[in-house]
Amino acid sequence: MKNRLKNFGYLNLIVLLILSIMWIAVFFVKGLPGAVSWGVLKLIIPFAGLPAILINILLIVINLIRNQSISRRIAGLLVSGIAIFPILLTMNVLQFAYPADINKVTPAVTVAWPFKEEAVIGFGGNREEDNLPHAVWASERWAYDIVMKPYTTGSKDPDSYGIWDKEVYSPVSGVVVEAYDEEEDILANTEEFISSEGNHVYIRINTTGTYLLLNHLKKNSLVVKTGDEVKTGDYIGRVGNSGSTSEPHLHIHHQRQNPTKMLLPVFAEGLPLYFKGIKEPMSIKGSVIKP
Repeated sequence: MKNRLKNFGYLNLIVLLILSIMWIAVFFVKGLPGAVSWGVLKLIIPFAGLPAILINILLIVINLIRNQSISRRIAGLLVSGIAIFPILLTMNVLQFAYPADINKVTPAVTVAWPFKEEAVIGFGGNREEDNLPHAVWASERWAYDIVMKPYTTGSKDPDSYGIWDKEVYSPVSGVVVEAYDEEEDILANTEEFISSEGNHVYIRINTTGTYLLLNHLKKNSLVVKTGDEVKTGDYIGRVGNSGSTSEPHLHIHHQRQNPTKMLLPVFAEGLPLYFKGIKEPMSIKGSVIKP
């Protein structure tokens, strides 16, 4: 047994053990450990695995030239391949939603519609086919992108989109833990963004102590600031096109952790989010919402 472990390589064994623990956290432990593990597996581990593959290939060639055993290098190549595999998930080559059961994750919240007029769910829902940009991440597992007609026009002018500059109202009562509106709005269909969230308002919900995030707001449009108390229906700002966005829309999602305390936004645990007065169990891509 000792010789087998030596041939496999103790470093390879340690790396394989760490990867196994992280996958177990994703599928069985869940919660914050699962969310963090999912983010690390998709964003960090693959970029360590790539140079490891190249190094092991080089060492295999050297060992063959020297007529030395390559068993440990083959094991290293295998472990590196396992490490780099999640890059296929990151690039959406394999479309796989973060494995969380909507019926078991609590607390869920039902919030007010953030507009005074009809809008459309651009992306949303529990399935990756309805919510591909979000469902593949733990933090945004049940996030929504909301648009208004006309949308997906292909124009670079933000003003040509129906939701541009529309008033946004607080969907919940709570305390604003962060409000920021100093980032420039970008042209549509360019994604030459400064930050992923752009201008935003983050609210700690009074009833649950969890957090509601509203992103991609318009520069200099917010009427709330960090520390303010807001009530459901209070006017908070306008829709813009700031952050990582292909066109003007409102991004909204619900998570357990304070977004201002997270090392990376994707490390948070996303929670179910519903809208009041909506007939469907959860609004999905293409749903037309009338307040």
